[in-house]
Amino acid sequence: MKRENIDQLVKVEYHQAENCPLKDIQFSFFQIVYVISGKGAFTINNNLASYSKGSLILLTPNDQHYLEIEEKTELLLVKFSERYVKDYKWNNINSIGCLLYGASYLSGCILQNKSDVVLVDSIVASLLHEINHPDIYQEELTLHYVNALIVIAARNISKLRAENIGSNTDKRIVEIIDYIQGNIHDPGLLKVSVISQKFGLSETYLGSYFKNHSGETITHYILNYKLRLIEHRLLFSDMRINEIVTEFGFSDESHLNKFFKKQHQMSLTEFKRNKGLSKSKV
Repeated sequence: MKRENIDQLVKVEYHQAENCPLKDIQFSFFQIVYVISGKGAFTINNNLASYSKGSLILLTPNDQHYLEIEEKTELLLVKFSERYVKDYKWNNINSIGCLLYGASYLSGCILQNKSDVVLVDSIVASLLHEINHPDIYQEELTLHYVNALIVIAARNISKLRAENIGSNTDKRIVEIIDYIQGNIHDPGLLKVSVISQKFGLSETYLGSYFKNHSGETITHYILNYKLRLIEHRLLFSDMRINEIVTEFGFSDESHLNKFFKKQHQMSLTEFKRNKGLSKSKV
């Protein structure tokens, strides 16, 4: 399977196709796909979902996907790197990259908030205008439009997750999960005692409450979520192990390796080498 990278932090492209131009390709970046016209189906990680005019789809790094085009399709592709998401100073949104990665568990159009439809249409029209009428400060304007689109995507993913929990469920579980994901890089803020105090719950009640609503213990959820992010850093980024150590608050490389080996029964380098070989055979 081929792997495609982008040579810049953000890239916006217009495409028109009658058959799928993207087959057997894996991307190392995020991609927001807006359907300007046409219809068909998207297969994302073996999940099939139809698309039509106005569909907004978010692809995360390493997603396996392709289009089944039924009707000539126009697409606006907004590509942006994980590094861009991580380094940009987002106001009031902790770890927006973690939230965006939630799209890998969704399929189809993420644009479910009706009030955002008008905003997205306006942003897409503006991006198309910039493509067709280049002028000075084009890059600066494009970045503003792209940032707005990223925030809208994050907002819709957050709301979709709340809806998936169920209308009869206490939405506080969503706030707790948002807190965990937003502070996954700070071990001190992930202590059960700190989380329980943050949400005004006893440690015992928090434990039973979280397990009843999510199906797993809060400690297990934190461990698995952190582990998935570390796996992704190892396989699909150019980060060095000492950078991962710093990002996730481990004391040193030995500490990180011990944590990882306990879960995978192999070291960081063994995991990276073995998974790298299996990908090259796909």
